[in-house]
Amino acid sequence: MKSFLSKIHKIDDEILDAYISYWTPYKVPKKTILTSPGQTERYIYFVLEGIQKSYYLNESKEHITFFAYAPSFSGVLESFFTQTPSRYYLETITDSAFLRISYEKHEQLMQDYREIETLFRKATEQFLAGVIQRHHELMAFDIETRFKTFAKRSPHLFNMISQNDLASYLRIDSTNFSKLINKVHI
Repeated sequence: MKSFLSKIHKIDDEILDAYISYWTPYKVPKKTILTSPGQTERYIYFVLEGIQKSYYLNESKEHITFFAYAPSFSGVLESFFTQTPSRYYLETITDSAFLRISYEKHEQLMQDYREIETLFRKATEQFLAGVIQRHHELMAFDIETRFKTFAKRSPHLFNMISQNDLASYLRIDSTNFSKLINKVHI
C-alpha cells in the first residue's frame, strides 16, 4: 500500500506510516455485497486480493460501472467522500482481502496532515480523469472500438472476469461481445 500511495504523491514516511497504521485487514468471500443502494459507504478499501464490481440495476439487469482489483482502491467512492447514500452495489466477484479505513478516521487524518489531504486530492483527480476517459469512450466509440481499446488497456481482465460482466461494463450485448472475442486478437 505504501508503494501504491507514494506513486500518487510522495509524502514523509513518518506521516504515511502513521496513516497506514489506521487501515485494518478485512476479508470477505465471493458474492458478498459490501454496499447496497441507500447505504452510505462507511469505509474506503484498499484491495490486497480479489476482484470487486460496482453496478446498478435497471429493470433487473446489472449495469457495471467499474471493477477493482489489487492494487487499487475500492468502495462506492462518491458515497464515501460525500457521505451520501449510494446509488450502486459494490459486490465481490472473488474472495477478497482488503485494508480498510473508516470515513471518520480518514477525515480526521486528512485534517491532521495536509499531506494526506493532498494525496487524496491527487488520487481523486486521477480517478476523475479515468471516469471522464471512460465516459468519452462509451459516448464516442462504437462497440468494436470500445472492445479493442479495453483489450489493449486491460488484456489481463479477460482471464479474470466473466464475459457477461465485461460485456456489461463495455455496454456491449453478450452475443456481440462473443463475436468480438473471436474476431479481435487479444
